[in-house]
Amino acid sequence: MNCWLMKSEPHVYPYEQLVEDGQTHWDGVRNYQARNMMRDAMKVDDLVLFYHSNTKPPHVAGVAKVVNEGYPDFTSWDADGHYFDPKSTPEHPRWFMIDIAPVLGFDTIVTLPAMKANPSLEGMPLLRKGQRLSVQPVDEVYFDEVLAMAGLSRATINE
Repeated sequence: MNCWLMKSEPHVYPYEQLVEDGQTHWDGVRNYQARNMMRDAMKVDDLVLFYHSNTKPPHVAGVAKVVNEGYPDFTSWDADGHYFDPKSTPEHPRWFMIDIAPVLGFDTIVTLPAMKANPSLEGMPLLRKGQRLSVQPVDEVYFDEVLAMAGLSRATINE
């Protein structure tokens, strides 16, 4: 099992909306490195830290899991849509998405400043200067430390 972090702006799609929806497709990713991870590496039951970006403070709001592996991002074919890409077609899709479902929301959010202050998270991609990918891998040791900062463990989220 792999672990991931996926960013969403809370005014666009907050964790609470994922809980309400029950699951969603993660569309609109327009970075090739992030696309490749979603298309090739993310597998069903992989765990995801759901990160709220562009808010004060940025924070991990909960855990989700992958429920459907990469498939073509159909939003890239909608000429009237926000994520339209004329170079992407159903026959030759350029962009991919996955589906995720909520696992557990955090009662205690884990803020970016708190993560930066935690020496156990040194080296976590999210904390590297200039790291802007909306989808990124998370080593299990970092994933477990973020859970611990929220007062949780893998056993807690698997209950």
